Formats: sequence, C-alpha cells, structure tokens
Amino acid sequence: MGRISISCLFPASWHFSLSPAVLPRFLLPSFRQFLLLGLLAGVTGVLYLLLVTEKGQYSWLREDRHLHTRLGRVPDMEATDTNNPNLNYGLVVDCGSSGSRVFVYTWPRHNGNLHELLDIKQMRDKHRKPVVMKIKPGISEYASTPDKASDYISPLLSFAAQHIPKNKHQETPLYILCTAGMRVLPESQQEALLEDLRTDIPVNFNFLFSDSHVEVISGKQEGVYAWIGINFVLGRFNHVEDEHEAVVEVQVPGSDQQETLVRKRTAGVLDMGGVSTQIAYEVPKTVSFASPQQEEIAKNLLAEFNLGCDAHRTEHVYRVYVSTFLGFGGNAARQRYEENLISNTQMQNKLLGQHQGEGPDSPILDPCLPVDLQDELGPQDQRVHLRGTGDFERCRLLLQPFLNRTNDTNTSLNGVYQPPIDFPNSQFYGFSEFYYCTEDVLRMGGDYNSTKYSNAAKSYCATQWKTLKERFDRGLYASHADQHRLKYQCFKSAWMYEVLHSGFAFPAAYENLRTALLVYDKEVQWTLGAILYRTRFLPLRDIQQESLKGSHSRWHHSFSFMNNHYLFLACFLVVVLSIFLYLLRLRRIHSRSTLHVQWLEEGLGSPDLPVPL
Repeated sequence: MGRISISCLFPASWHFSLSPAVLPRFLLPSFRQFLLLGLLAGVTGVLYLLLVTEKGQYSWLREDRHLHTRLGRVPDMEATDTNNPNLNYGLVVDCGSSGSRVFVYTWPRHNGNLHELLDIKQMRDKHRKPVVMKIKPGISEYASTPDKASDYISPLLSFAAQHIPKNKHQETPLYILCTAGMRVLPESQQEALLEDLRTDIPVNFNFLFSDSHVEVISGKQEGVYAWIGINFVLGRFNHVEDEHEAVVEVQVPGSDQQETLVRKRTAGVLDMGGVSTQIAYEVPKTVSFASPQQEEIAKNLLAEFNLGCDAHRTEHVYRVYVSTFLGFGGNAARQRYEENLISNTQMQNKLLGQHQGEGPDSPILDPCLPVDLQDELGPQDQRVHLRGTGDFERCRLLLQPFLNRTNDTNTSLNGVYQPPIDFPNSQFYGFSEFYYCTEDVLRMGGDYNSTKYSNAAKSYCATQWKTLKERFDRGLYASHADQHRLKYQCFKSAWMYEVLHSGFAFPAAYENLRTALLVYDKEVQWTLGAILYRTRFLPLRDIQQESLKGSHSRWHHSFSFMNNHYLFLACFLVVVLSIFLYLLRLRRIHSRSTLHVQWLEEGLGSPDLPVPL
C-alpha cells in the first residue's frame, strides 16, 4: 500500500507520513461532503468579512448615537471644558430698557447631519454658574452722548473675553441686539449709538463682528427668538421619529406646490410682564383672510423662516404668529383700571353731588381687591380711597371692556388679527405673570385647569385681608411673594383669566397649558433663540472644512481597510481551496489503495499505481 506524505501547508518540521489504510473514516468524506464543507467555509468567510466591515465602518455611528442619547439625558449643568479644541463660542448682548446683559453660549462642532441643528448651550464657569453679566442703566440713557456707547458696552465684552480662550476670540461671533429701550428713541439717536459700537468694538476686541451684528430688533423679532429658544430647549426641532411625541401636519410656507410634512408639534408661548403681554405660536396650515386689510396686517404678525443650514431643505421651515400688546401687562392693566375707576367716580360725584372715595369713611368699593383691604390712590392733594370686596366674578366682568375685543372674526386683544389655533392638537407654555398668578399665592403652577384655578382665585379674593397677611407672615406662600403680590393677586388672577379665555379665546376646558418659570430647570432667554437663528449656516462651514480636511485620510483609510479585509478573504479562500484539493487527493489515493487490496485478496496481480507525492 502506498504511503501519503503530509507536508503541504505546514512547516517542514511537521513533515510526516500516514498510511491511507489507517486513516479514520471521517477524514475520507464523500464528494457531497466535500461540496458541503466548501460551501460552509465560503459562507463563513463572507459572513466574517461583512461582520468585520460593518464594525469598522458603522460601529462609530452606532456608538455616536448611543453617546448622544446618553448625553441627552444628562443635564447640561456641568462646567464648560474650555480646553476642548472642538468647542465653539458665541456672544449675545441684550441691550434692554433698564440694563444690558451679555450671554456666552457654546456648542460642539456640528456632526455633519444636515437634519440637525447646532447643539447650543449656555456657557458655565468652573462653579457651574451661567456665564452672564448685567450692567445698568440701559444703553438708551446714552442717547445724548453716543460716543460713550462703546465704553458702556466694554465691561460686558471684557467679562466675556476672560471666559473664552484667546485662540477662539477671532472665530467667536458677537451680536449686540437692542430692544424696547432703544425702540422709543428717534432713529437718528439710534443710529448714532449703533455707529459708535460698529466703529470702536473691532478696535478693542477681536471677536467676529460686523456691521450687521448690531441692530435694534423689533418686538416681533424678539418674540420669534423667544419662541425658538423655548422650543429648542424642549427638543421640538429634533425631528427624529418618536411614537410618544405629538405630531402635526404642516403646509410648508413658501412652497409652490403646497408641500406638506408631518413633524413634531411645537409649543406656543404666552408671556405676560408688567407692561405688555405676548403670544407666539406656530401656524402649521396656510391661513385665509377675511379682507385685504386683514391680510396686510397679518403680514406684520406672521414670520416665516428656515432654521436649517440648507435653504433648500424644508424640514426646519416655520410659520410663526407673534403679537405683543403694550398696556396689557399685569401692572399696566391695573393702572388703566384704577384710572378708569377714579374717573368714573369723580364724574358720578359731580353728577350726584356725592363724595365717594374722598375719605376712608366713604371708600370706593373695589371687587378686584381682597375683602376689607384699604388702599389709596392718586396725588397727595387728590387722594382716592378704596376698599376691597373680593368678588372674583364681578372683577372679571369689570375687566372685560379693557380687552378691547371686537366682533371681527379671528381677532384677539385690541381687535388684532389672530390666526385660528387648533386647540385639540396644541400645547402652550405660560411664563412670567401666567406663572406668578398660579403659583406664588395659589400654589398651583404647572398644568393649568381653569375650573380649579377660578375656584382657588374666588376663595383667595373672598378671604379677609387680615387673614391673608397672617398666612403670609407664617410663610405659607412662595418665598419670593411679597405684600404687593398679596395685594393685587385678586386683580391679576382675574386679568390673567380674561386675557387667556376672553382675549385669546382659549376654551375653558383647555388642558394643554403649562405655567412655568423655568424649562428643564433653566431660565430660557430670547437670546438663545437669537444665536440659534443667526448661526444657522455655521454647520455648512463645519461640514465643508471637515470634508476638505479629512477627504484624503478617509480615502486612504477606506482603501487600506478594504485591502486588508479583501486580502484576508483571498487568503481564506486559498486555504479552503487547498484543503478541498487535498481532501480530494486523499479520496483518490484511498480509492486506488482499496482497489489494490481487493486485487491482492482475489490473487490478482497488482498493477503499478503511481502515487503522486
């Protein structure tokens, strides 16, 4: 019987010989088993290649998504890492009526996904405090000396410069945006102040600053920025599908073919300050107008804008209604109410020869003050005395004429145009006085329920002033509530209720209003929306830089990666083919050896069987 020399595919020191007669049967498979073995080996190799390739090419994406998901659950209250070279910075100076504040924002390099916005957050110092500084008075106080405007702003910019790494100053955009205080100035004085800033700031600071970065913004712009900031913090611009998130069908503004898409429902914003009240919400459907005049008015109240970095993409195109009502804030409304009360009383006294309100013995009865609260109004020589009767429902009725509603369709306060709201599929957040009215005294801030709120307000109004003061002294109200809040809580509760339900026409059964002071434990400023909107094209810069900088390295990496794994596959197939041929050879030798043994057993002569070595 011939011997089989085994040396192929093994080192020389492993050379040995075996007789085919002693080979186990499992090493001598049939031809079908050969095919099955080869097929199995080939499939194993292909699967291995695909698995390794997927890990090399796509595992970073899965890890990045997983990291992003985990980071999304971590409150952004950590100190900003100023040593991170991939961190970008931006400044917004809010020049208000009573003072100016600088806000410093940060964001990492854009991830390259054109569907996502920049991840902008407020910068925090080593003590985890927001990097913000305020100075007084407002910049409008320098209207007569505009050449001092830049000196006025300098402390804010110096403060910000200390917190931002010097090597980042040149690429840090600076925006100086002026609001209410500057709006009341004549245009010539506005321009003189702005021109001083445009001229001197580039000389003293190295921030990314141009003439268009300083301006007086309108109330409409300020409202849009506030709406953007709040919805950004709420995550409403992240259009990743989530079955738990409410959605809305949107007719994209500006599209010729009335393109529609379904995306996350945004939140509307209600904000009542001391002087004014503001409402802002998305208008998802194209609106129709009752008259050309109404259409012309609506153009000044509707803002259409694209938050995305690509002007051709429509997923971040929004149509937002914003309206600000001066004189409709809580304090301004009370002042209008008192002036009307005094005027009517004086006229009535003249006509009827009475002396009501002229002394504490004959006060004017005011249903909008708590029971038995004594108050005095007017100058010292014309004092008018009031006494509260605490009648919430009567107070509401007296306040309705101050809303200045009209009978026109789609109008609100002062007869101003208001697009229809799809109340069943909407959500609103109420800030400032909407929160103070529900929380400071009534202790029911959060999800708003009109029935519970009105019942609580009735109970408060009908409570003796003496009892309310005792509760205040015992600390039963919010820590920041003062006696001014206690005194006018009844009035402001009724005013808020009427503005919401009679002015803005919210149904009494509306359940999707949440009053709040903070969003996710953060005070959201309109400046966040401003920098988000004004830096919306920066992702394109990051993407272009990354593509130019990394194109060669990525190509080289992909090429070497493909070469390595295809080389492995080629070697693997060579090994499998060698084993297959070797086993086929063993089968042939075994067949001939078996035939030779049979011939010997039958007494036949053995033919010469060449055994290839």
